[in-house]
Amino acid sequence: MEKGEKIYIAGHTGMVGSAISRKLREEGYTNIVHQTCEELDLRRQDVTEDFFKTEKPAYVFLAAAKVGGILANSTYPAEFIYDNIMIISNIIQCSYLYKVKKLLNLGSACIYPKFAPQPMKEEDLLTGKLEPTNEPYALAKIAGIKLCRYYNEQYGTDFISVMPNNLYGYNDNFNLETSHVLPALIRKFHLARLLSEKKYKLIVNDFQIFRGAGPAEQQQSKDERRINEQLARYGILKDSVTLWGTGEVNRAFLFVDDLAEICVDFMKRLTYKEIGEFVNVGTGEEIKIKDLALMIKDFVGFKGNIEWDKTKPTGTPNKLLDMTKLRTLGRQPTVKLADGIKKTYAWYLNKSGNGE
Repeated sequence: MEKGEKIYIAGHTGMVGSAISRKLREEGYTNIVHQTCEELDLRRQDVTEDFFKTEKPAYVFLAAAKVGGILANSTYPAEFIYDNIMIISNIIQCSYLYKVKKLLNLGSACIYPKFAPQPMKEEDLLTGKLEPTNEPYALAKIAGIKLCRYYNEQYGTDFISVMPNNLYGYNDNFNLETSHVLPALIRKFHLARLLSEKKYKLIVNDFQIFRGAGPAEQQQSKDERRINEQLARYGILKDSVTLWGTGEVNRAFLFVDDLAEICVDFMKRLTYKEIGEFVNVGTGEEIKIKDLALMIKDFVGFKGNIEWDKTKPTGTPNKLLDMTKLRTLGRQPTVKLADGIKKTYAWYLNKSGNGE
């Protein structure tokens, strides 16, 4: 990528898109274009085509997506498959039509079968049934991989795909109704600690910044009883936090700035022929959710108990990615999980005004 060439980041306000934007600017790339979802509805083919026709980007990072955890995926399955398929299809088609030099498509580890052998290799794709709780999202992401592959084969494009493990970091989604597990754990334990210390003003500050703490949050209520009721809906009490499942499933986590650095590097130096259909991106290390919960609980400083609601779904038992291919391409993430959580919690405190 030449420094002066135009780069389009789809999804620049999200965790991944904003991390890629930061990395590009750090390296001196300034000709970056983007629009919010209110300004540009990527689900609509006509407006997406108009945008590409006007801007004519040379490079595209496809980080736009409708994302969420088990609760969100289970509640809005039609939205997850429709919105993501339309976003992916429109951007890839327009990148071909308007002669984008290179596109990088961001996927997800949920593309693999629920009971895939561990660690999961790229060739394990489509070898078994998907995890039902995120099947709509996974199907859309699989479609994105295949679209890139077949456009490359038929039209000679250079569209590459990367599949990261569970991501976390700056600008993560902390909405308790739609967030993934790690940011949800940070927020739940933080709010429980504030509740145990009767710091209601700081809880209200948090409500005003981050959504997903009950409908009364919009009224910015300072009534202690109502605040307790709101948090109880999410299993957050002054002396305990209730989490879904058993805590026995394993997950691997990747700090988003590690992913951004690898994505920018791949865009600069590797082609589709060198990468192949897609490449896993992760640390190659996993942790049980119950151990992750204890780590975050202790780090945040909550002294209460953890309760597990075993009636709730837990998702795929294991999601460890094989890193062999990534290492052959000369890359390896560097941020350790404990360090990444520390950075993420510091960002969260600063954003919520809860630095205390």
